[in-house]
Amino acid sequence: MERILTPSEIRERLKVLASQAAECTACRLHEGRTQAVFADGSAEADLMLIGEGPGNHEDRQGLPFVGRAGQLLDRLLGQVGLERHQVYIANVVKCRPPNNRDPRPDEIEACKHFLVDQLRLIDPKVVMTMGNFATKLLLKTSVGITRTRGQVYPWWGRVVVPTFHPAAALRSGPAMEDLIRSDLELAVQTIQEQRAADPQPEPLSDIGEALQEEVAGQLGLFE
Repeated sequence: MERILTPSEIRERLKVLASQAAECTACRLHEGRTQAVFADGSAEADLMLIGEGPGNHEDRQGLPFVGRAGQLLDRLLGQVGLERHQVYIANVVKCRPPNNRDPRPDEIEACKHFLVDQLRLIDPKVVMTMGNFATKLLLKTSVGITRTRGQVYPWWGRVVVPTFHPAAALRSGPAMEDLIRSDLELAVQTIQEQRAADPQPEPLSDIGEALQEEVAGQLGLFE
């Protein structure tokens, strides 16, 4: 089945969503933001990376993962043959939580439709969750990232590959960097295997409202 939307149409819809996020006042997080941080990367990416929420550098620059953790992520992507512009990077919430705390349930509820629509429009082959928060949210699990990382989890005809948050590697050192690199290699390998097998799962962008509810349910965002 072919996509209903062309790449240019997907990019235009993402621009509209980004404009809506920039003006959003649906939760308290907008009160302290410099600007909303919607996403960065390719609208045609096979790999989508999801973090928790923007930090100080991201809030100021308007792009996800641009501080020290982002610089490490860029370097690790390069080591597995990828560049930032080839993947799609987003966060669970689009505005910086105070003091980099975890987003609260009502904040996630207010912001959920942005991430759901990003997933539907990008339609990635692999979703990589970075850190405990994003991983537990998407997989609806209480199991920590140490036990979930390094594995492939089926998810709506695609897969989720959890990994540590790059900020954790800055604190822990080279050993954790090696694990993140290994998880990125697993994601790349999974994408290559899917391309070789050439399965054509029903495009997320074609399924419409029913899928939006299903995806959001799998994200744990309707609870």
